[in-house]
Amino acid sequence: MKKNAFFWSLAGATVLLALIFSCHKTTTTEASAATITALSCSSAVYSSTATVNTAYTGTVTVPYSGGNGGSYSAGSAISSTGVTGLTATLAAGTLASGSGSLTYNVTGTPAAAGAASFAISFGGQDCSISLTVDSTATTTSACTTTSGVANVVCLANAFLATLTSTQKSTVVIDLTLTNAKRWSNLPCGVSCRNGLAFSGLSATQLAAAKAVIKAAAGTTSGEGWDEFSTINTADDYLGTMASGYSSGNYIIAFLGTPSTTGKWMLQYGGHHYAANITYDNGSVTSITPSHQGVEPHGSFTYNGTTYASPLATEASVMSDMLASFTSSELSTAKITGTFSDVLMVPGSTTNTFPTTKQGIKVSSLSATAQAKVLAAMMPWIEDYDSSSVAAFTAIYSGELADTYVCYASNTSGTSGNSGSFFTTNTDYVRIDGPSVWIEFICQTGVVIQSQIHYHTVYRDHNRDYIGLN
Repeated sequence: MKKNAFFWSLAGATVLLALIFSCHKTTTTEASAATITALSCSSAVYSSTATVNTAYTGTVTVPYSGGNGGSYSAGSAISSTGVTGLTATLAAGTLASGSGSLTYNVTGTPAAAGAASFAISFGGQDCSISLTVDSTATTTSACTTTSGVANVVCLANAFLATLTSTQKSTVVIDLTLTNAKRWSNLPCGVSCRNGLAFSGLSATQLAAAKAVIKAAAGTTSGEGWDEFSTINTADDYLGTMASGYSSGNYIIAFLGTPSTTGKWMLQYGGHHYAANITYDNGSVTSITPSHQGVEPHGSFTYNGTTYASPLATEASVMSDMLASFTSSELSTAKITGTFSDVLMVPGSTTNTFPTTKQGIKVSSLSATAQAKVLAAMMPWIEDYDSSSVAAFTAIYSGELADTYVCYASNTSGTSGNSGSFFTTNTDYVRIDGPSVWIEFICQTGVVIQSQIHYHTVYRDHNRDYIGLN
């Protein structure tokens, strides 16, 4: 071993620096041990529950306090007790200076139902965590033999089986009028809605949630599930231009417990989409209120795929309906005033239906025009399962003669020319029947301000929030 000492003077001060070299050994300083002052096993959160005799892979996070900022390596596998067959292994990481969470990877196949416990020890602290192992679990594949409401309920239970207890308590809430009215057309995520945000779900959980929505929304081409998916993607497209827009901000919620015997409501949606479907004793009793909108109003390309406008059909059938009116009928249908949005604003807890219907009564129109009015309702009705489509089409057909149509603005609109309607901001139309209420309006774009975008709302005088007070 050699020792070399170097001396120099700086600003009148003498500093000694000794550099010690060895051709055989380099000395390094070892990081201080990771320590904490407390572990909170009672607040541990698992990524999902487990099922007996089913391979399980998940994580559990265990909160701690008093962390010293030290780093730590992955731990050894800890075998479960009580229910055997699982192991929990600490993932490597670095402690916070204060409070944080440790992550353990849990794998294996539980041998029985019950609680799989793991005795963990870290940084001088010890405690025990427990994973719930269910006796059975509903999976989406198990629902292939069901149909209608039973299929929706089966898929809802399959989704719930993927959730933690905390997630379940967030997604299943009380069926009350206050909760039912908590929906919106704004890009405000869960701050103005019930339930769980898509962004907070794992890939498995999100797929299970979307399976519920797809069953409830139906499979009419361009409507229902197709429309919901495209409006989701439109929000991702807007997110490339402005903050606050993402399909991850969409939600799913159950008001009441999904059942084929009880009463409950399914809510799903986000910015520019809201569905509120009420089920009672195995039947759909209400598919309103609902809202659809979209920006941009035309086609758009996202991640290399071009999507057609999800509300192109809605705009087309409303235009065709008004164009089928004679000039005299258009004059009767037109109302004064200018609308900046739909009258029955999505999510409002105070707005009420007007007591007087405006515009032209459908019974005064030609048979051709009357058929166009019913056709104009269909894209909203067809956003649901086939049984609901048939049921509500029959209701509104029976009330067609007593339904009214009115419109505002559309200064370029002329009889026989469907392309002359809904071309600019404030162009508006309404269908108002004994039950049905549908509004469609053009608004200046919020993100893409050089073009219009669409807002719509579909309500029912007799079935919105049915049975709630």
